[in-house]
Amino acid sequence: MRSTRIKAAGAAILLSMSLVACGGGDDEGGDAEVVEDAEFEAGTTMAEIADAGTIKVGTKFDQPGFGLLNLEDEPEGFDVEVAKIIAGALGISEGDIEWSEATSDIREQVIEDGAVDMVVATYTINDERKQRITFAGPYYEAGQMIMTLADNDAYEGPEDIAENPDDKVCSVTGSTPAVNIEEYLASPDQLVLFDIYDKCADALANGQVDVVTTDNVILAGFVSESDGEFKLVGEQFTEEPYGIGIAKGDVEFCEFINETLKENEDRYNEAWEETAGQVEGSEAPTLPEAEACS
Repeated sequence: MRSTRIKAAGAAILLSMSLVACGGGDDEGGDAEVVEDAEFEAGTTMAEIADAGTIKVGTKFDQPGFGLLNLEDEPEGFDVEVAKIIAGALGISEGDIEWSEATSDIREQVIEDGAVDMVVATYTINDERKQRITFAGPYYEAGQMIMTLADNDAYEGPEDIAENPDDKVCSVTGSTPAVNIEEYLASPDQLVLFDIYDKCADALANGQVDVVTTDNVILAGFVSESDGEFKLVGEQFTEEPYGIGIAKGDVEFCEFINETLKENEDRYNEAWEETAGQVEGSEAPTLPEAEACS
């Protein structure tokens, strides 16, 4: 698969669980069906993409099971496979997808700038973001949790953060979890923000922070790769519907994406089993009912 890795910023910008080799071989994503001679109404985003023969997709490069660069420097995971389903319906094969890294802090910007056609990147739908972009979906429902070192017995849930005012909590700039966790802090000084979750995991491992918080599916991926060093704590305390970000007001493209996922639910289920579903104990999702496009 050809992967054009564009650093989005420079383009004008997932309980102890074990992950079973999500990084290649038989566990790589299968092939999404590619529609031959796909035709669309002139002037639509679908027609423009089909005519161009390529689609620009922003995703995460640091989240096991959802969006992670493999040893060949190519993205893989559930988000990646969802994007392939949509691309295939546009007549675009996976080899003609241009992938770029869309970190949490720049997702709206790269859509607005036209640097990408869509963002599929553990992207929680919320009203603030809807002011700048349009969401298709949701295609998955996650929930926020916290992660600590395995030998840390001070935490049973986010409520314990304020009871440990000297502890540091790590999340990512521009993310919903970074906002959600604020009500559990003893003071704003407890919160440490990075641009990617890899840095939070590294900071937890070396003792710079005591807690990492984001969605359960993302954290479980880090737990699975930590060789018993990390653990998830408590239960999820939010609901995080993941959507696909596109240009504001592009209702036709939004409706096309929603219909494509509905029509390809079998491939959607296969994609989960091949990627995030490899996490032992994970539950297969049901494709959520799509919200109205606006």
